[in-house]
Amino acid sequence: MKQRLQASLAVGLALVLSVLMIFGNPELTYAATVEVEAESAILVDAETGKILFEKEADLTLPPASMTKMMTEYLVLEAIEKGEISWDTTTQISDYPYSISADPSFSGVGLTQNQDYTVRELYEAMAINSDNATTIALAELIAGSEGAFVKMMNEKAAELGLSDYQFVNSTGLSNSSLGENYPEGTEPNATNLLSARSAAMLAYHLVNDYPEALEFSSVTTTEFDGQQIKNWNWMLPNMPGYLEAFGYEGMEGLKTGFTDFAGYCFTATAERDGQRLISVVMKTDSIEARFQETRKLLDYGFKQFELKELFPAGYQIEGESEVPVAKGKEGTVGIEAAEAITTPVKNGEEDMYEVKYNISEKHLDKDGNLTAPIKKGEKIGTVELVYNGEGTYKNLVTGETQKTTVDLVTTSAVEKSNWFMLMVGGVGNFFSDIFTSAVDMVKGWF
Repeated sequence: MKQRLQASLAVGLALVLSVLMIFGNPELTYAATVEVEAESAILVDAETGKILFEKEADLTLPPASMTKMMTEYLVLEAIEKGEISWDTTTQISDYPYSISADPSFSGVGLTQNQDYTVRELYEAMAINSDNATTIALAELIAGSEGAFVKMMNEKAAELGLSDYQFVNSTGLSNSSLGENYPEGTEPNATNLLSARSAAMLAYHLVNDYPEALEFSSVTTTEFDGQQIKNWNWMLPNMPGYLEAFGYEGMEGLKTGFTDFAGYCFTATAERDGQRLISVVMKTDSIEARFQETRKLLDYGFKQFELKELFPAGYQIEGESEVPVAKGKEGTVGIEAAEAITTPVKNGEEDMYEVKYNISEKHLDKDGNLTAPIKKGEKIGTVELVYNGEGTYKNLVTGETQKTTVDLVTTSAVEKSNWFMLMVGGVGNFFSDIFTSAVDMVKGWF
């Protein structure tokens, strides 16, 4: 017993020392660029979807338990729709029970003929990455895991994921499930995701259902009389020597590992109102997935700052007014309705400008707005333009990052009365005649 304790302490000390050597390197923290030792990786601003870094982000790889992010999304969606609630109970069928009873799957140990609430099962899935409770939730929602897998792929298409294949709810290889592999899938199939699609799934999960972070940020909890622990060692205040891995602002989201997938991790962290999403896939070790994640997040937080580049009410010099037809005033002021904010890399603040995009439906053939016009009426957009080298892409659209706010009028312009409109019309009539006569006289000479 004493020898085992000494061995455990030695392992713990070695891990702490490796963490201090790896994570205490200031060159990694303040680097202007980042080198990530993972097969595939991506870093995204969680609010705007702006991609801050990517490496082979479209390479399709097994995501292992990161698959469970989709299961979490569908559970939370079912709760939102009122199809189930956190207090809904279910019992464990033979299939998830067999998974739970298999020590190789590191299950929490489920009991049959016992009621479990959705909250209990979700906590075990989101915190401890438990496979059996994940399958139990899939069966509860869809009736079978096969039907649930169909929902997963349909939701992936709906959310705009570009590279994906879901064949089960857990992230295990179907070959590990034996005869229980989901109906409609192949017995040797495996889930597949690119880093980009994993990041997009995380983006939708935390923005559509931010309560997911309330679960993924829990370090330890009780489940059915036992303590379960989060596999995300980067959460602050992890117990024991794992505390050395802690990262300020870390909230989640999902780790993953299989022999085929290697070590992968989708992380979310928030500092000073800025939340980042990072994904690393196929790293070499359990420590490496956290090391490479730390590199990415440090790069994001140290090199990018969420900045207000142009305030609400901003006007482009020389373009602050638009001509008005049939109004008591001949022009009206225009301005940005809101402040324009984006993550800005150090030294690039002066590389941004804005341009007006006035909607054609608001203009007549001569390029005028037509009275009456309300104060604050939207007539188009103010678009942020980046003039640096290259471009920043958007995670959701896949196109160049486009940040816009409404372009609105600064005041109201009433429609001129009928007499003044008639006088103006007459004046325009004689002006046209005079212009035509002058042109004709010029033609004589």
